[in-house]
Amino acid sequence: MNSHESIRAAILPHLKAGDWLTLLLGGLCVVLLTLKLWSGDLADRAVIRSGGKIFREVPLSRDQQIEVPGPLGVSVIRIQQRKARIVSDPSPRQYCVRQGWLQQAGEIAICLPNQVSVELTGSTKKYDSLNY
Repeated sequence: MNSHESIRAAILPHLKAGDWLTLLLGGLCVVLLTLKLWSGDLADRAVIRSGGKIFREVPLSRDQQIEVPGPLGVSVIRIQQRKARIVSDPSPRQYCVRQGWLQQAGEIAICLPNQVSVELTGSTKKYDSLNY
């Protein structure tokens, strides 16, 4: 008998119906709270910044491609199917391009060397700052 089987044999006979119900309700609460607190609403606008200033604010309802000037060159932002992403940037490491598609309010892609960013806004934000 391995250690998992011995633990199971020692614990399972002592669990009653109320214990199982408590475990089930606790697990359900954890899942519901996770879904409620860590998922933001879908975004409806994109705020594009260049050099720390708002360059343009656009609705996500219209597909478009926007060229944003920065100190290193032009960054290209694509709005498509209510999502946004930076498709090209002259920055050396391409972190903002690798960020991929953004679709929830509060998500942001930042190209630091070129000082360009795109942030999605909506009625509520996804609070990533709780992790810090």
